[in-house]
Amino acid sequence: MVKELNSVADVLVFLKGEPEVFVVCDKNVEWVFQALNPDLPHLFLEATEGNKTLETAESIGRWLLQQKASRGALLLAIGGGITTDIAGFAAGIYKRGIRYVNLPTTVLAQVDAAIGGKTGVNLDGYKNILGLFHQPEYTFICPEVLKTLPEREYKAGLAELLKTLLLENGNAYEAALSDIQAQKSLGRWIVLAASVKEAIVAEDPYEHGVRAKLNLGHTFAHAIEHEAHKRGEDIHHGEAVAMGIILAARLSEARGIAESGLAKKLAADFASIGLPTTSPYALEELKEAMAKDKKALGGGKVKFVIPVKPGEVVFAELNPNDLHFPTE
Repeated sequence: MVKELNSVADVLVFLKGEPEVFVVCDKNVEWVFQALNPDLPHLFLEATEGNKTLETAESIGRWLLQQKASRGALLLAIGGGITTDIAGFAAGIYKRGIRYVNLPTTVLAQVDAAIGGKTGVNLDGYKNILGLFHQPEYTFICPEVLKTLPEREYKAGLAELLKTLLLENGNAYEAALSDIQAQKSLGRWIVLAASVKEAIVAEDPYEHGVRAKLNLGHTFAHAIEHEAHKRGEDIHHGEAVAMGIILAARLSEARGIAESGLAKKLAADFASIGLPTTSPYALEELKEAMAKDKKALGGGKVKFVIPVKPGEVVFAELNPNDLHFPTE
């Protein structure tokens, strides 16, 4: 359940009466934990994609065991999407599942990663191959925690915000884009995007149908991230999503689903707010990773989310090896 808060201290209202609270926090936002309650048992993480592994999840489980956490314990995850993914996964497997709540500290996590109960870790550079559905009791949306967010992290989160609005509401997408360009407060758009995702998840919690549209751009994005990981290059998830959405739009045009010009429009939109729009890797270099994506259906096919126009997407089951379309 998404809860909008005025300050970090408001989290304590929801923790009141909990006999066992344990905190897993990204060490980069230690100040959030200190502002909350520094007396709570806590574990700080180096929240990087390289550390988003089964070994890190095991270390959380081992720490909880050392703390004598029971099955009635509550785990509070403080940080971005990497932290909430790992902590939620650890909560899901510790003693066959304990409760957890999220306090996401990035735009990306507030509108996407910390909502919906998808938890997991990477395997051999492939995104979220090991994971499970384990719903948080609450995801707290608090503007205060974004005040120290680096500009690159902030911009990367905008890709997920706009992605969510692209799925459901073309007018909201255009209005949010205008506010971003004008550098206005985005609080209402973050809350709207979080609410949109929460509603989609409520309709399809285990991604058997409509929830899959939240993967717009992600099949390409995860392949881009995998290729970057192989080469030791630095591409943020949100940046990869922006590139992936443009590739999905180009695929849509190539298959006659979207009208000509959609990819160009979206690329101009994203570029206007400082997001990258062109994959540094050729399509041929991405196909192997796409074939191994967790959304692979068998028979060599993968479910792609294809944009039709702002506010509308469709699904297409395609073999990545059969994709041929201009990338520019």
